[in-house]
Amino acid sequence: MGLTLHPRPSEPGNHDDSALDDAQLVDEPKERDPHVIPTFTTESLTNPSSTVLYLPPLLSSLPQDLHVPPVSIERPPLVTETRLPDIDPVSLSLHKALHHFRPLSDDYACLPYALAFNWSELELPEDEEREWYAVVFRSRRKKGSDSGPLYDADRKAHEEAVSNGGLIMYWYGVPKPDTGMNLATCIWQSRKHAIAANSRPHHIRAMKFAAVSFETYTLERYRLSKVKGEKGILVEEFSGVECGW
Repeated sequence: MGLTLHPRPSEPGNHDDSALDDAQLVDEPKERDPHVIPTFTTESLTNPSSTVLYLPPLLSSLPQDLHVPPVSIERPPLVTETRLPDIDPVSLSLHKALHHFRPLSDDYACLPYALAFNWSELELPEDEEREWYAVVFRSRRKKGSDSGPLYDADRKAHEEAVSNGGLIMYWYGVPKPDTGMNLATCIWQSRKHAIAANSRPHHIRAMKFAAVSFETYTLERYRLSKVKGEKGILVEEFSGVECGW
């Protein structure tokens, strides 16, 4: 999406030159899952045979003064340059769990939100309880539309949302080859944070570009719930009752 993205430095996915020299040659398949971390070698980095696309969750960087142990994970997320101004303890637990966020099928753009991703695999401490607000954007681009201005506007709107607080994660997919449909989703600490972001200048500019760049797009809204005494996350359609805080 044109964002400046960085794998977490303390997690797998960062390789220095010595590690690359010792790496074994791994052939990348012509059609690979863009949500699985790619394997690089010295040869594939200097003479790539094809474009490698890697689309893990994009997590908002935590506040500067918040020090938490790194999450050990095979598929590291990406993180923003901009940091959140604050995050509450239960949302921090969700942030950790979302390191593992991934689609369950290549058909995520067409599946119901609750079935498209691995919600059942995400666990939080049993004694915690909270709700969050999620937005889903399903879209199909217009043929021939210019991606550059839209991606630049999207990047700035995203960093604006992180710096103003509330945005925990942003995830986006790739268009399905047969239908052109795609899906992106944001998870917020509260609906109030999401509404506040809608009125900010970079978001307004990004939506103007979206209106002329997409053939079709729809917005869906969901409530994510974590109940005390359970570990899992419940995904429900937003009913109009305020969620998060």
